[in-house]
Amino acid sequence: MLPVAARISDDSLMAAVARGEEAAFGLLVRRWEHQVRAFLVHMLGSVEEAEDLTQDTFVKVFAKAGSYRPEGMFRSWLLRIAGNLARSRLRRRKIIRWLPFDARRHDRPGGGPDPHAELESGEIKVVLHQVLDALPPRQRQALVLHRFQGLTYKEIAAAMDTTLPAVESLIQRALADLRVKLKTRGVEP
Repeated sequence: MLPVAARISDDSLMAAVARGEEAAFGLLVRRWEHQVRAFLVHMLGSVEEAEDLTQDTFVKVFAKAGSYRPEGMFRSWLLRIAGNLARSRLRRRKIIRWLPFDARRHDRPGGGPDPHAELESGEIKVVLHQVLDALPPRQRQALVLHRFQGLTYKEIAAAMDTTLPAVESLIQRALADLRVKLKTRGVEP
């Protein structure tokens, strides 16, 4: 039986998962699935793909529970698994992507927000996602982990299995590429 859930460390939960305790695995999933899904949405630009890979990530976590080494770096280890799956998916993905049509957003009756401002904001978001998608996968992963997931450079280095200077370089190159690409598309960063 698990003690109060909030007081159990991720490392302790992984040890329990390795012993076959399903409740521990369920708690890990509930604790981390939102952050993993958000990271994957930013990496892939698709909620559907992110949901699939979130499940795949936790299947791998379960399968690798016996080989997990408790070093207090569970989040980095978890996001390394998710990042590797995302980069594999990006390598296999076709170039053409469909943008979903949201009827609630497009079929709004009068009296709502200014449609021109909303259209411009939406166009900027689309351009930003396109430019982010055009980054090399490792640059995108480092930038997403830092800007959207709030990981430190040290945590990113652990998650990507690389060095601190490499992370700094990846993020600086990603930001420089983003600025240039946004400017060429008429969007001021």
